[in-house]
Amino acid sequence: MTTAEGGHAEADALLDALASAFTAPDGRPVPVDRRPLTPDRLAGLHAGDGTGILVPDDAQLAELAPGAAAALVVLDGASGTALVAHDPVGRGHLVAAEAVAAATGGLRRTVAALRTEAAVIDALQSVGRRLTAQLDIDSLVQDATDAATTAVGAAFGAFFYNLVNRFGESYTLYTLSGVPREAFSRFPMPRNTLVFAPTFDGEGTVRSDDITADRRFGHNAPYHGMPEGHLPVRSYLAVSVISPSNGEVLGGFFFGHPEPGRFTGRHEVLAEGIAGYSAIALDNARLYERERNFARELSRSMLPEAPPVPGLELITRYLPAATGPKIGGDWFDVISLGTGATAFVIGDVVGHGVPAATVMGQVRTAIRSYALLGLAPSEVLRHVATLLDGLAEPTFVTCFYAVHAAGEELVYASAGHLPALLRHADGTIDLLGEAVAQPLGVGHEFPERTAAFPVGADLLLYTDGLVESRTRDVTRGMEWLVAAVAGLPRPLTPEACDDLVEALTGGDNDDDIALVYVHHGGAETT
Repeated sequence: MTTAEGGHAEADALLDALASAFTAPDGRPVPVDRRPLTPDRLAGLHAGDGTGILVPDDAQLAELAPGAAAALVVLDGASGTALVAHDPVGRGHLVAAEAVAAATGGLRRTVAALRTEAAVIDALQSVGRRLTAQLDIDSLVQDATDAATTAVGAAFGAFFYNLVNRFGESYTLYTLSGVPREAFSRFPMPRNTLVFAPTFDGEGTVRSDDITADRRFGHNAPYHGMPEGHLPVRSYLAVSVISPSNGEVLGGFFFGHPEPGRFTGRHEVLAEGIAGYSAIALDNARLYERERNFARELSRSMLPEAPPVPGLELITRYLPAATGPKIGGDWFDVISLGTGATAFVIGDVVGHGVPAATVMGQVRTAIRSYALLGLAPSEVLRHVATLLDGLAEPTFVTCFYAVHAAGEELVYASAGHLPALLRHADGTIDLLGEAVAQPLGVGHEFPERTAAFPVGADLLLYTDGLVESRTRDVTRGMEWLVAAVAGLPRPLTPEACDDLVEALTGGDNDDDIALVYVHHGGAETT
């Protein structure tokens, strides 16, 4: 017999026993009908906590079975069964109901308690999953404050938390829930008073039925209590948020209610649980933000200022990823060569974050060094490929390298990079370097090509963040780019360049972007 079958058999046995307890005043058995009850019908009977046996009163009996003499309702969670007798009966069924209730009352209370605790655990896990999935600190702390304030039934809640800026200075921010921010805007940040110190020092949870009567309250100048106009607080609950990785106190939750005695031990457990999840989430968010900032600054520090080139107009851009951790591998360079020529470089290191930014710095420096030796584009890329072979960790890099000498010609080589766009004066567009060779770190031969670059022409070099995203493949992105470039004004202004990026990414690029735009304006252009 399966567990489900066993449960049905026990329920049937209980119903049979209770049905047999319906007897006439002289002790004779009377007929009993069994009627399944839906949750809606049970709600109409005011079925209480959904467990045990209900003895309908006269009104409930009339609603359940008009004309019936007596009934019992056996409850089983959201459903139930009514035992209904139409003949006159004695008290046998009532005695049986009392006996069953007495025998199962303790069990029902235990089950009810377990269900309540399970609901608390489910609620905590739900909040925890939501919090630990976030990496944006502002959203995270507001979500945590809202969730904790609701969970403990506070009139309002606040979360004071500490951050360290890029200069190493610590500062405190806060979020509020239940009241507008203006409610606290004219009050100073809380200090380590006797009331607040245990929370900010991580000594433990503080719960008071009436904080105004607490021995720790009201000892500090200038207010000696709550400042005038402060929201009324009687019930008080405060929980520290402590980093699980290093034990640092990241901040604290503070909850208040104008009525005394509103917070219980269960509220304390809920607040501490949410504080624990918040600490994990804050740790993750801070580590993510730290690496993201480091990679961003490392990338920016390695990117050059494009030098002025007679006869050419240059616009360069580097945009870190607007969302996600994808930052660090893209770069551009504009190199004035000793021969009077100019080299234009765009590249992308596979991967993201600090490792990609580090490799990017090495590759950019190597390309610049080989370029200044006067090597041809194919030779520059071949030497860099050999350099990458010596790195401890294998990696590969896409790169487009072009040289413009005085005149109207480009000499270029590509290492697996997306094709450059060459827009002629008549508006037609050529793709340069498409599928010419493998990336650096994979291939070692990079054929050179030559293209006309006359006065009035434009050259656009870019990385894949401009044309590829989670919602658009690179082929479709290239089609959009070609169409967008065809409609650009000539010569391109910095504002129009920014508009191009915005149009292609919607301002939500999930990868970093580097680009170089060159307009051949003629000898008179500087």
